[in-house]
Amino acid sequence: MSVLHRLATVVLVVEMPVPLYWLVLHGGVGFWRKRARLGYLCAVLLAWGLGGNLLYHFRSQLFHEAAGGSTPSLVAIVAGSLLIAADAAILTTVEKELGGHRLVGHAELTGRGEMTARGLYCWVRHPRYLGMIAAALGACLLGSWQALWVLFPIWLAVVLAMIWAEDRELRVRFGSAYIEYAKCVPALLPLRRAPR
Repeated sequence: MSVLHRLATVVLVVEMPVPLYWLVLHGGVGFWRKRARLGYLCAVLLAWGLGGNLLYHFRSQLFHEAAGGSTPSLVAIVAGSLLIAADAAILTTVEKELGGHRLVGHAELTGRGEMTARGLYCWVRHPRYLGMIAAALGACLLGSWQALWVLFPIWLAVVLAMIWAEDRELRVRFGSAYIEYAKCVPALLPLRRAPR
């Protein structure tokens, strides 16, 4: 397996289970707030236990072309590498803006925390998910595996469902402030910026 295929595989194994993690937490946030540790455990086990196990089980169907030595084009290598690098930059910036504890759901499970509309969050409501999508797309380009191009739109639909669930939870938690913020700032595509 080439270095590019290994990088693509690692990115997919890390990023593809993330929507399941957040669907578990956001789907039952009222239940998990009374059982935060159990919420983390269930979300991790479902996402990387079940999700990782499924990726491993279907590895030959998803990653079989890597053994045959299929090499992506130079354009795909450059684009895929840039998308993965963009995710790393976004993750680093979001971690600095919010802190690591908020990246794993601390605010959701405690019901505390403030609404953030600064930094990357004045351009998009969900920069971390935008980075995650970019990384998964970049990995698909680097891997150049046909089966992943079938899986990617299905995964993206789960990501969009996760974003919908998170937006719903944020509207409940922050009320009219979040509703007004959502009117001004797009969920994923930084096409407009919130007025100051």
